[in-house]
Amino acid sequence: MSKKVVFFEVQGGNDKGPDGYRKDTMPMVEALEQRGYSAEVIFYELEKHDEIYNHVLTNAVAYVSRINPGNLKHESSYFSLLRQLCENGIIGMPHPDAMIGYGAKDALVKLTSTSLVPEDTFAYYEIADLYEQFPSALAKGERVLKQNRGSTGEGIWRVSLVDSNEKEPNVHSKIKCTEAKDNHVEFWELGPFMHFCEKYIIGENGMLVDMPFLPRITEGEIRLLMLKDKPVNVVHKKPADSADAFSATLFSGAQYRYDSPEEWDELVSNFLEQLPSITEMLGGYDLPLIWTADFILDTLPDGSDTYILGEMNCSCVGFTSQLELANDVADTIIEIITHSELSHV
Repeated sequence: MSKKVVFFEVQGGNDKGPDGYRKDTMPMVEALEQRGYSAEVIFYELEKHDEIYNHVLTNAVAYVSRINPGNLKHESSYFSLLRQLCENGIIGMPHPDAMIGYGAKDALVKLTSTSLVPEDTFAYYEIADLYEQFPSALAKGERVLKQNRGSTGEGIWRVSLVDSNEKEPNVHSKIKCTEAKDNHVEFWELGPFMHFCEKYIIGENGMLVDMPFLPRITEGEIRLLMLKDKPVNVVHKKPADSADAFSATLFSGAQYRYDSPEEWDELVSNFLEQLPSITEMLGGYDLPLIWTADFILDTLPDGSDTYILGEMNCSCVGFTSQLELANDVADTIIEIITHSELSHV
């Protein structure tokens, strides 16, 4: 069996280095080659769809997807390519349906039966659902609306009633809205704001997730970086120190600190314990190669701490600030290929 591993990229986007590749792609290619595996980077183009498919099917044993969905103009065609490759024996890292299952914001809604996600977390797939349910959810307290598309906090809104004593919000209720992209504040009436949010629901993979705002986000978001089922590190992302700041992106001024998984033993142990259930609830696919889970501290009724899952990402998690991880990634890729080959003997 051929041992070539194909890395998929796409031209353009602000995630590329001077050589045109993502900064963390070539280190993985080189690490595989040092271990006796050949590797190749292919830029996906719709016009070369069939040519790429035939080349990978003929020459490769596995692919690794390194495409930021925000840079991909033909997502459905690309996912179709990946799905077809997986169906014909190519090892997907990850499988496109795992990408959707773990990466889509509504993964949270599928996990409300676990201790990781609040029960009053909803997904709005239809505009009518937003108008029907969001006002009553807002009446219970501050909310966070998250669009399924975009990144770096765009289309993620912290929403609260200006009059916190208002029991039955209506389209004329005054609301305060803070966007995670840069923590800027806007004041709206509820009706026009919901109309504005319709754009997040319309179109392919459109949806809005609605969950309670967790005030302890000001203490920091805790990002667990995973290689398959192995915790690699924990990034503690503390929002900027200002009144309305809740975004944990670098762009918004958050401060990052890198910790070992051992320093967050309670969080890591609890998450790994629930991982088999999470995998089953999200479709039963193999875990993604490189993925993250973001947590926010909350307080239980007895005063103890708990960790709430805010989102997961697996489409194209970068590690450009820790390129030495490329060696661990290469080892994991080889483990996956070896396990697959042994299971088919």
